[in-house]
Amino acid sequence: MKRRLVEILLVACTGLMLAACSGPMQEQTVPAASDVFAPDGPGRWLPIIADGLHDPTGPGAKQLQNPAEALFYLPSAFSGNKVRWVEAIEEGYIEPRPSILDSNYKMQVLDLDVIRTRTGEMPMVLFPHRKHTEWLDCGNCHEWLFKSKRGATRFGMFDVLSGEYCGRCHGAVAFPLVECFYCHSVRRKDLKTPVTELEMHK
Repeated sequence: MKRRLVEILLVACTGLMLAACSGPMQEQTVPAASDVFAPDGPGRWLPIIADGLHDPTGPGAKQLQNPAEALFYLPSAFSGNKVRWVEAIEEGYIEPRPSILDSNYKMQVLDLDVIRTRTGEMPMVLFPHRKHTEWLDCGNCHEWLFKSKRGATRFGMFDVLSGEYCGRCHGAVAFPLVECFYCHSVRRKDLKTPVTELEMHK
């Protein structure tokens, strides 16, 4: 019964979150067909003047590069911003700049996987530090959001769906939360040795 209530709560919260993010409907002029060109294939992007996020009358609409011009050659995805960013790094399409202020700054890439075991009936969550630290400095997450000490950071899926912890990026600039099995990727029967998670649910 308790698990069923949690499931209903998560579905309801997801709906409320999506409704809150969508905001009030505003009138927008329909752009010409030539203005909404996007390349064929699974990766499709509207131009800035038609994406519903940018002000089509603002000065930046003509100054910013349209996504289709920059992203069409990158490994494509079917959700989010339609790009598999980790593959784009691994395959050499892009090389993130470590710093916009210090040209000599070196990224500290950490090759450490963390497994979160308390995931109910879902597969366990694998958090790969390497894939994150190739993009981000440690200070982006530690210690203000995630504590390094085992058990010091307690959060659950409700927090993530509310835009906290992992949800600060996923669903915003990283792949969306509808891609459950990108994170819930470890089946218990596939583990050959017991694991101890570094962070625990509430």
